[in-house]
Amino acid sequence: VNAKYSEELARESLEWIVTITGDDISTAGDMDNFYEVLKDGQLLCKLVNTIKPSVVKKVNNSKMAFKCMENINAFLDAAKELGVPAQETFQTVDLWERQNLNSVVICLQSLGRKAGNYGKPTIGPKEAEKNERIFSEEKLKAGQTIIGLQMGSNKGANQSGINFGNTRHM
Repeated sequence: VNAKYSEELARESLEWIVTITGDDISTAGDMDNFYEVLKDGQLLCKLVNTIKPSVVKKVNNSKMAFKCMENINAFLDAAKELGVPAQETFQTVDLWERQNLNSVVICLQSLGRKAGNYGKPTIGPKEAEKNERIFSEEKLKAGQTIIGLQMGSNKGANQSGINFGNTRHM
């Protein structure tokens, strides 16, 4: 799991957090620094509250394990509310117990794409926009008469002579 961790994406995520929150934190992308900066969840809660005010009601300032884990859970709930898909979030223990920091980076990158919807700077690739097309009934019927190329061509062959399941005639 740790082999997938990208120091470059982690650094980019931390620099984006500094841009949004204005906090003076170390933006080195190595695993140790990334973990130390984010492990108590306070910065993550401040981040989502800066993107959308009051999305996290209470941020715990205690360093006790369960209080820090409450902060991380509050961040994850807020991230989902801001539009981060569930498959791009992480489990609380991934960060708190340092099990899968790559999934934390993925979540921050996803949140970084969603931040543009709230008038904040974004990171990563631009999110795709919906491009819905509406065809008339006439156009849809015309399309049903055309054999698509992905179906291939049988070059005039048919199924005569196929005897699968038949007995052999001698």
